[in-house]
Amino acid sequence: MIQQTKLLAGIVFLSSMNLFSQDLTIPPKKYVDSVRLETAPKRISNRLPLSDQKNEGRWKLLKKDSDEFDTKNLNTSRWYPNNPKWKGRPPTYFHGSNVQLENGEVVIRVNQHGQEKLPKDFTHSTGFIKSKQKFLYGYFEAEIKLMDAPWVSGFWMTNVDRDWWTEIDICENAPGVLYNRHDLNSNIHVFRAPKNKGDIKKHFSRTKKYYFPLELQKEYHTWGLEWTKESIKFYIDGILFREAENTHWHQPLEVNFNCESNKWFGALPDNDRLDGEFHIKYFRAWKQKKKK
Repeated sequence: MIQQTKLLAGIVFLSSMNLFSQDLTIPPKKYVDSVRLETAPKRISNRLPLSDQKNEGRWKLLKKDSDEFDTKNLNTSRWYPNNPKWKGRPPTYFHGSNVQLENGEVVIRVNQHGQEKLPKDFTHSTGFIKSKQKFLYGYFEAEIKLMDAPWVSGFWMTNVDRDWWTEIDICENAPGVLYNRHDLNSNIHVFRAPKNKGDIKKHFSRTKKYYFPLELQKEYHTWGLEWTKESIKFYIDGILFREAENTHWHQPLEVNFNCESNKWFGALPDNDRLDGEFHIKYFRAWKQKKKK
């Protein structure tokens, strides 16, 4: 009880700080609900989303777009081994040396760039992989173990075009920072959209934060997104924890896995904690079969 009281006190303190520092992209330090782990379903088939093992959603696995990461090297017909358009948020640079395939998993580490000099304003490096395929609606799932070091671990979808830029964050968490260990963040963004897609000229986001009873960095968890024309549903370990009306997210999006710095999560480099690893066991994508 004492430990929980201290944790809550820290959350209140950080919340008051964030009121003065945050912009629309910052998850507020306020839980809207808790995840009930006792409702987690059991896995019967890998061919179906964990949350829908009876396939009530009529899902068909997209084999050519999914990846079990069971090869020696990253499949570059499916993935960019780094982000071709974004070099990173200072002070952490995206560098291909930080991504490896090991024992049937993608492993993203920190500062594997050796003696190579990083660009100005960057002091550390980590990794990023991006899908070459864009998706419009479907179910997307990955089993991952978040980095236990002060970087944000991400599994998210976006597409940055000149006139259209939207984003869905399936997993964006930094449990390597002590006060974030139970924070389950959920965010959807619209940065801009053309007239026929909402005519958005100023960025907005819809942010929620949930309490997760376990420390998120300690074990592997399965993250899922069910995305249709009507709604956006977020899952962890097959448990639905958030549903949002789909008002603007109708743009084909790429899939991203990465770690990054983000001061709003307190996720800034620590030279005493450079051994963090972000593990990705698989990525699977499904499309919904049409009703007969």
